[in-house]
Amino acid sequence: MGLLNRFFGGGLPAGFPGKLDPGEDPVAAAAVEGGGHLVVTSLGLWLPSGEGTRRVGWHLVGKATWGDGVFTLTESEETGRAGAVAVLADREPVRFRLPQPGKVPQQVRLRVDGSVRGRHRHEFPEGGAWFVQRKVPGRDGVELQVRPDPGTDPALVEAVAAEVAEKLANLGE
Repeated sequence: MGLLNRFFGGGLPAGFPGKLDPGEDPVAAAAVEGGGHLVVTSLGLWLPSGEGTRRVGWHLVGKATWGDGVFTLTESEETGRAGAVAVLADREPVRFRLPQPGKVPQQVRLRVDGSVRGRHRHEFPEGGAWFVQRKVPGRDGVELQVRPDPGTDPALVEAVAAEVAEKLANLGE
């Protein structure tokens, strides 16, 4: 890593096994205790995974926290679609000890917060769901996502989500 990259925090760590997309700029990196790196780019967060790495797009970071030297990531995965709405569920949180976090926690927060364009909480008779409009890295526009609470009737959430998507589509006409 060159002197400017060390000073400004950009660049990829030596031996980084991931393959960045054209135009995907590295912003910050931190070594993970036990091996690998967390790498923040314009398109997402690269995580150590097995013998390699994988990228989680900013629109799929459900929650990220930093405390006591540990970075905790809750990744969301798309479990289905309700019309144009992505239905999400959270994976189990994963923890990474970062002896020298540098700018990684700050840059993750900026990018996750920056991906959110709007959010609304909807309560159901048993449970609730968050409806979130998020910018998807590398794409124009926003995507509407719904993340039901555990135990909330998925059919009811999907019906409401499809109705919301239809109303939003009609507004755009």
